[in-house]
Amino acid sequence: MITRSSALLQRPGREEAQPLSIQSRWQTQLARAIRDPRELCRRLGLDEAWWVGAERGHALFEVRVPEAYLARIRPGDPSDPLLRQVLPLAEEELVAPGYVADPLAEAEHAPAPGLIHKYAGRVLLIASPACAVNCRYCFRRHFPYEENAPSRAQWEASLEHLREDASIHEAILSGGDPLAASDRQLAWLVERLDAVPHLRRLRIHTRLPVVIPERIDDALLGWLSASRLQKVMVLHINHAHEIDEAVIAACRRLKDAGVTLLNQSVLLREVNDSVEALAALSERLFEAGILPYYLHVLDPVAGAAHFDVPDDEARELVAGLREVLPGFLMPRLVREIPGEASKTPL
Repeated sequence: MITRSSALLQRPGREEAQPLSIQSRWQTQLARAIRDPRELCRRLGLDEAWWVGAERGHALFEVRVPEAYLARIRPGDPSDPLLRQVLPLAEEELVAPGYVADPLAEAEHAPAPGLIHKYAGRVLLIASPACAVNCRYCFRRHFPYEENAPSRAQWEASLEHLREDASIHEAILSGGDPLAASDRQLAWLVERLDAVPHLRRLRIHTRLPVVIPERIDDALLGWLSASRLQKVMVLHINHAHEIDEAVIAACRRLKDAGVTLLNQSVLLREVNDSVEALAALSERLFEAGILPYYLHVLDPVAGAAHFDVPDDEARELVAGLREVLPGFLMPRLVREIPGEASKTPL
């Protein structure tokens, strides 16, 4: 969550703690994100015909778009692939068979609030309920964050679960977006993860370096670099136009800090459902120092059925990708099925 109070953060290699400003630049952007669907439409020059649908979708799942992301959207184009990801629509009201509030059955794998343990060897901690941008297809758009709001007391319970299970080798920070938490909170949490002897890796699933590249600042790099754990950051980028020079610069800073960068995308109707769009994404990712990792078919979350691309079409797209991309730029096409031991290749 956004922390507005002043704080002290001990930087590695420095004898004195350096004071942080009341609110850093990325926090200011987060706080000033567009939260009104009509404002979003007005700022992008969309015809008033879009306003009613935007308000209806917003009533189900609120809009949130920061300025840094807004700047990459083409004004006046309702079909822009970045806008499609964040613009609420009346179609979100449609009830589709099989589309449910908890499509991955995460509630069945929560041994403690804010902790999800579905797969062998790794656990997921909800590090923040907040996101920098609200993606309309998000599989956690109905997640009960009010019951899983992170706190140090909650994290202590999660840490105890990790300490007691020596088979756990990887801690995954998720959310919301874990990097929406303050650096002071994250430094505290990662320091305690470092102290769990059987942990080997720290994985962070985040969209913030893409949505607000300024999030990759000295304070974040300080606690990240100080960790003994192998560090992996899984970004979430669906279209090549999301990667501008500021995103590339942020990724370079992360790589210089010893972070392995991977990307996972979601296959989305009218966003990236073409060989050309997916190939351009893989090429642009590699330019930014990021390896394609997963291409997910849509999780069937209520409110997002209009984004669906059928499995057969998804397989055809991936077959087309193989004809134009080298193997190391090919993402793995997968579906997450509740109860399975891992992602299911398609």
